[in-house]
Amino acid sequence: MAGQPQPLPRGTTSLDSTLKKSEQVAADVQRASDNLAVVNTVLEQELPEEVQVGEVAQAIEHTNQLEEKLARSAEKLAEVNAALSEEIEKRLEATAERDESQALAEKLKAKLRSGQAD
Repeated sequence: MAGQPQPLPRGTTSLDSTLKKSEQVAADVQRASDNLAVVNTVLEQELPEEVQVGEVAQAIEHTNQLEEKLARSAEKLAEVNAALSEEIEKRLEATAERDESQALAEKLKAKLRSGQAD
């Protein structure tokens, strides 16, 4: 209908842009977590037990902690992204419902006007 705002297609709103950036960050965090897991596994498997003492042991423990922290962060980002995606869908539905209601209101107004003109 002329003069009615048309809903933006999915992928063009600021929320869509935010979601895309957040998904990229989540992928980066997941890759970092995976890479750190590989490094940690190599350190633990390749270094003999007698060498895994002092600063080396602390470094291995630190990589374990970082790996766990990155994994938790990746999970949280995935949850945030899912919630953001759901919010975008709700807003798109609300916009479509609003547009439908506005179109119906315009039809009713036109019908009333044409009935009054008789």
